Amino acid sequence: MAIIIDDENRIFTLQTQNTTYQMKADTQNVLLHTYYGEKTDHSDKSLLIYRADRGFSGNPYEIGKRDRTYSLDSLPQEYSSFGTGDYRITSLRVQNQDGSQAAELRYAGYRVQKGKYDIPGLPAAYAQNEEAETLIIRLADAYSGLEAELYYGILEEMDIITRAVKITNYGKEDVILNKAASMNLDWEYGDFEWISFYGRHSMEMNFQREKIHHGIQAIGSVRGSSSHQYNPFAIVCEKGSNETMGSCYGFSFVYSGEFLIEAEKDQLDRTRLICGIHPDNFSWKLQNGDMLWLPEVIMTHSSSGTGKLSRNLHKVIREHICRGKWKNSRCPILINNWEATYFKFNGEKLTEIAKQAKQLGIELFALDDGWFGNREDDSSGLGDWFANEKKLGCTLKELAERITAEGMQFGIWLEPEGISEDSDLYRRHPDWAVGIPGRKACLSRCQWILDFSRKDVQDYIIERISKLLDGIPVSYVKWDCNRAICDKFSRLLDSGRQGEFAHRYVLGLYRVLEELTEKFPEILFEGCGGGGGRFDAGMLYYMPQSWGSDTTDAIERLSIQYGASFGYPVSAMGTHVSTSPNHQTGRAVPLSTRGCVAMAGTFGYELDISTLTQEEKAEVKEQISRFKKYYELIQYGEYYRISSPYEGTCTVWEIADPSGREAMVSAVYHHAQANPAPVRVKVQGLKDEAGYQLFLNEDLKEKYPGRRLPYGFGSGEVLSGAALKQFGFVVPEAINGFQAWQIHIKECQPVIETGGRCV
Repeated sequence: MAIIIDDENRIFTLQTQNTTYQMKADTQNVLLHTYYGEKTDHSDKSLLIYRADRGFSGNPYEIGKRDRTYSLDSLPQEYSSFGTGDYRITSLRVQNQDGSQAAELRYAGYRVQKGKYDIPGLPAAYAQNEEAETLIIRLADAYSGLEAELYYGILEEMDIITRAVKITNYGKEDVILNKAASMNLDWEYGDFEWISFYGRHSMEMNFQREKIHHGIQAIGSVRGSSSHQYNPFAIVCEKGSNETMGSCYGFSFVYSGEFLIEAEKDQLDRTRLICGIHPDNFSWKLQNGDMLWLPEVIMTHSSSGTGKLSRNLHKVIREHICRGKWKNSRCPILINNWEATYFKFNGEKLTEIAKQAKQLGIELFALDDGWFGNREDDSSGLGDWFANEKKLGCTLKELAERITAEGMQFGIWLEPEGISEDSDLYRRHPDWAVGIPGRKACLSRCQWILDFSRKDVQDYIIERISKLLDGIPVSYVKWDCNRAICDKFSRLLDSGRQGEFAHRYVLGLYRVLEELTEKFPEILFEGCGGGGGRFDAGMLYYMPQSWGSDTTDAIERLSIQYGASFGYPVSAMGTHVSTSPNHQTGRAVPLSTRGCVAMAGTFGYELDISTLTQEEKAEVKEQISRFKKYYELIQYGEYYRISSPYEGTCTVWEIADPSGREAMVSAVYHHAQANPAPVRVKVQGLKDEAGYQLFLNEDLKEKYPGRRLPYGFGSGEVLSGAALKQFGFVVPEAINGFQAWQIHIKECQPVIETGGRCV
């Protein structure tokens, strides 16, 4: 059973395959958090909570003078609230009708339902009834009538527990929520560090590991989206843990808007983590009978380090977040014209790119920015989703049909959330742009944002984009958003509800995406936020892949994709091979290396294919053939981080078939050295008793002349799975700067009589 309930003692134990989560309603009806970690029995863990008289940590009135050891300020709680004796960071902060900010949530009952709950209007993990169970615990404030229902979804076989909250006002008076988090988790003891991912436009997902010290640490966004600066995903791990050992906890916020993940180590060395909508730009009025659903948090625990934790998250996102036809179908290999042409193109140029791409095995042509309205640069035309036929020299339908006639699929770039001041749409509806009346709004990229909190704006976008897509043979849509939101204000919200704007915007975006993806189920949608500015589990619910970064430099992408791999699967990461020298950094990188790095994602091209030499075109053909050959392994295998781009000379990652029959190891030298020390790879995910051969992706005679290959790469040489795990193999040396190797490891049958060679 995934949910074990001791009604007499009011103990709730959630069991997954390898983890246990427990809470208890105590004698004061406070819902205590008692345990989360490696799987154990369902005995009462609250007995291990240590209590003592703590000065200046007050006691609830009901306790009175009898027990000064009982204080909300020092008890581990399941959902904490501000203003009633807990002085730490809290989950819930309200403003009552009289101006007070207290909420006193107490246990009021529970129910269990088969299957996984869903959340109206919000993305959430889904599952078949036989795959999941849901526990719902009700907390109530007897003074105000406010209630919070805590939802727990248990995907037992995947070691996943999800959390969400529904808040309802059953009182007669209005209540304003000033902070309403989706998750509170308290650890009674432990010396923890936390891993977060920071960055900026074109340099997202930088890995950061810090000690959780006394005080408050936080990551978050008030930019209207999850942002380039911080990703809505974090890991808490015990000191000394690594990829293969130690206790680690992962938290992925299934939300694409403003968020806050905060950690506090308190006066007693206890740690609290809270995750939810960012309160700095949030308030929500609940009148009698009103309710508010809060976004979901996906939680997982691993007692075997961050590697296992990541694989748990990869699987749940692939199988229980991503939806639709493209969840398990091979995505077409595409070429995008952006870095080939930018805004300077016509229909003939685009058709020629498509023709040449088809000859190399590329399957889809994606038309990027500049095809619509008066759009010769990024200062105008955004919002006018009508083809510029003068520029194209034909209608959009005619262009799409020319390209599909070449045997290519056709895709298109859109930015429906943006609007230019110099656009027909703005001239018709200036009130649709987000901005504060009477103030000059802040521009970014010469554009504003449409007010997606408004239903009339949502309806217009759904109608306009539907008509556009209905009229052309389109197989792929890249949905972009190229600025953060400020000057937050909606003309349809009254002054007391402007704090609801940011969340209502995201709800409006989700409604638009839900309707369009349902209406066009055959289209592959790819998310983008000026690169990785909205790379989160919430967007992956609607679009199974996201553009990882506007940086296409393969060496820069090593760290971006390394960071993303902690929380997101390879199948979700949009990756392209671009030109060299790279347009963002000026760095020259071999085509083979650019291909290797791009294969750690959805894989495509973004360059002027007509400038390639015949040798390079032959190499592109070979890359495409290899990617198709190993597609299932790369996209759906189990991912292992072997070495980091922040250390040493070589970044190495591995993807292994879950059966252990084969694996692909990719190694990219990111720092050239004279007389280099050998780079050794210890392979994971194979069968100890089986024999394996190693195959390089390169033609050894041409690419490795006159050099001795490390053992294991000779004809017929066999290594056991145990040897590969314990001792590994040495990566061949770099032939040139930024050398990449892809090493296919394949099971064979060793024959002892032939000296361990495969026959």
